[in-house]
Amino acid sequence: MDSFSHRLAVPADMPVLTVLMNRAIADLLPQFLSPAEVEASFAVMGLDTQLIEDGTYFVIENGEGQIAGCGGWSRRATLFGGNHTKGRDARLLDPKTEAARVRAMYTSPDFTRRGIGRLVLSLCEEAARREGFTNVELGATLGGKPLYEACGYKPIELMMVPTPGGVEVPILRMGKPI
Repeated sequence: MDSFSHRLAVPADMPVLTVLMNRAIADLLPQFLSPAEVEASFAVMGLDTQLIEDGTYFVIENGEGQIAGCGGWSRRATLFGGNHTKGRDARLLDPKTEAARVRAMYTSPDFTRRGIGRLVLSLCEEAARREGFTNVELGATLGGKPLYEACGYKPIELMMVPTPGGVEVPILRMGKPI
């Protein structure tokens, strides 16, 4: 079994992270979504450089320095999506009354089922807790739903997110106290 380490993402990671995210969408979502929904997912998912700029985005590496996964949390209102996703909101959240966001979690198809997602969630929850948040929310793909449920997240609402091509992508808003 690999041993994994983590660090904060830096701008130089962005090309590798983009490739990882695209592979994860293309290779891991087809067992949960139709081909049209998988293709449409590229319009609502992807790299959000605001997370890297804010210092809240983690990279998970194996012992050889390969990026096995990534994910982060945010003190901003945007629930999901990449730089290109419509409806982004950079407003800062109030930790006393609003939930932090867990964002942009992806595991390389080469490293699934090895605890990457659980590691990212624990890092995000701990960082949000340190900043005074008592709840977290996320926008889950149907592929991520089993992991999040196993980690204590509860469904809040199913959102059917429209895309420019007219296909709607299911995103499940989930949350939990931390």
